[in-house]
Amino acid sequence: MSAAPLSFAEFYPRYLREHSKRGTRVLHFLGTTLFLTAFVLALVWQRFNLIPLGIVAAYGFAWIGHFFVERNRPATFQHPWYSLLGDFRLYFDLLRGRERF
Repeated sequence: MSAAPLSFAEFYPRYLREHSKRGTRVLHFLGTTLFLTAFVLALVWQRFNLIPLGIVAAYGFAWIGHFFVERNRPATFQHPWYSLLGDFRLYFDLLRGRERF
């Protein structure tokens, strides 16, 4: 992922290739679920210190997937915003059954 993609549409197929193993997808899904849970609870309980914990959980699980399952570098380092969008798109595609674990 060295060359900067021109659009998210060009980036996303690369993102999916770097998230091809089931274990990586499961860990990303778990991390994103923990982040979303922490975010909602922070809003409901007005305990905004939960948000950083959710971020740590999301990145922690995702990076474990990259380093130990997929054995690649997370796209976050080169394309942080596209990577974040990719995480959420994959998450909701997994929920809807458009992508498989």
